[in-house]
Amino acid sequence: MTTPAKAADLGVALPSLPTDRTYDPAYGKVVEISPLIRRVLAHNPNAFTFHGTGTYIVGRGKVAVIDPGPLIDEHVAALTAAVAGETVTHILVTHTHNDHSPAAAPLKATTGAKTYGFGPHGAGKKSEGVDVEEGGDMAFHPDEKVTDGDVIKGEGWTFDCLYTPGHTSNHICFALREEKSLFSGDHVMGWSTTVIAPPDGDMAQYLASLEKLIPRDEQLYYPTHGNPIRNPQRFVAKLIEHRHARERQIATCLKDGLTRIPDIVAVIYSEIDKKLHPAASMSVLAHLKHMVATGRATTDGASNPRSEYRLPLR
Repeated sequence: MTTPAKAADLGVALPSLPTDRTYDPAYGKVVEISPLIRRVLAHNPNAFTFHGTGTYIVGRGKVAVIDPGPLIDEHVAALTAAVAGETVTHILVTHTHNDHSPAAAPLKATTGAKTYGFGPHGAGKKSEGVDVEEGGDMAFHPDEKVTDGDVIKGEGWTFDCLYTPGHTSNHICFALREEKSLFSGDHVMGWSTTVIAPPDGDMAQYLASLEKLIPRDEQLYYPTHGNPIRNPQRFVAKLIEHRHARERQIATCLKDGLTRIPDIVAVIYSEIDKKLHPAASMSVLAHLKHMVATGRATTDGASNPRSEYRLPLR
């Protein structure tokens, strides 16, 4: 048996994703996106946020703010200036990672607007008795909890709520009826795939949440990081193909005798910066948990980052 050294040795090709890494990071400025939508970009670029958090303002006069962003004084000031002379009536949060929700608190204090979200960090898992990590914005508790099928109405705009767990268990997207567009948070991003980090992140839920978008008729997605996504249903279908191909790569690694996550990551992510391997390890763990749950892999005891994994005996 020859142990694979890199992804090309596996014989499992990943479908090419039409990613878009072009972007003009106009930090702190109001960028007009559409007749109803403006964006203010926070200066928090890194390997996971791309150029930073794009906070959206929807409406004119009486507005909603989506994903207020990180607790950075300059960003909060820029956002406050962007809505000067208007009334913020709603603050919508897709999920509670620290680059999305912390600025909701000072914005609420300034404007008096209510916050809307699925629930506090880990809400979708804690209901199942799962003790999630404390890596998010543990202070955020929405004034109004919303879930799948709920409708949020304002002056000149209407949002349909889509519960999309996977990246986090409390992730929710907001579909703007008036422009047939979807604010996709971190669920679907055009510049990169989404990190799924257990225990709060869940690959089975993530794939189901992607499938949920395919039959919908939105024509444009606005992720919180990166440019808008055009032809979104085609892009989502490619994301699903990509994840299935990753699992075939993992299965091939198991067949070739690689049983531990770090060794699998070194092969299937051989072409990316090793600094990103810890995050990749979390996604591989999420894939393996999904594969174990569906009988395509096995391990002794509960799946965790230190487990040894095998193909099931046939």
